[in-house]
Amino acid sequence: MEPTLKLSGKYFYGVGRRKTASAQVRLYKGDGKIVVVNDQVGSHYFSPRSLLETALKPLEVVGMQKDFDISAHIHGGGMAAQADAMRHGIARALVEFDANLKTALKKAGLLTRDARVKERKKFGLKRARRAPQFSKR
Repeated sequence: MEPTLKLSGKYFYGVGRRKTASAQVRLYKGDGKIVVVNDQVGSHYFSPRSLLETALKPLEVVGMQKDFDISAHIHGGGMAAQADAMRHGIARALVEFDANLKTALKKAGLLTRDARVKERKKFGLKRARRAPQFSKR
């Protein structure tokens, strides 16, 4: 099934981030069939089905799975971080669509930006905190 890549009309926009992944999400009024990620079908882009389900969690929480067509541009990070970034972007776009949905999304923890990122490596250490092995002799 090839998606209709020419989604047009009014849309609701949200940016989601997780680690180094960033997702720019547009929600179009539709029938919920079209999910396009980086000009690919969402089910092909997120090969394990669970990642796509993770990304679409905000729509499930508010009960609007069949109300929106989704287009997203994602870059950076790994597949799991990209799915989480898309989830964050969808939640923000839903709040732009209807501010009354904010309480339900906030309660489910979908509007909070997960700030955990990899700690930088420090000079003189092997990794962020791992010191060189100590040798007594």
